[in-house]
Amino acid sequence: MNWWQQLWNRIRGRRPDAHQTLVLSAETLRGIIRGILTTQERELTCDKCFEQLDTFAELVLVGQPIPEALKLVEEHLERCHDCREEFEALMAALRAA
Repeated sequence: MNWWQQLWNRIRGRRPDAHQTLVLSAETLRGIIRGILTTQERELTCDKCFEQLDTFAELVLVGQPIPEALKLVEEHLERCHDCREEFEALMAALRAA
């Protein structure tokens, strides 16, 4: 058993000698591979994205072009499902106001 499997077993609370198979759907596997292949040198963390989300949403709402400084937010939203959900909820709230 390699170090990655040992770590994974510890995270899941399993003994190192327990043989469990992790089954991934094709969609999940494609998402993981896409995430790896599209990783860039400069990326935002979710916290940094969230800090700039309101400014980004306001620009999108009024149809303004996204400045270079906020391109990383746009790219993060393309990759991160959780942040994308936050963005969509914020947009819905802004549109309703």
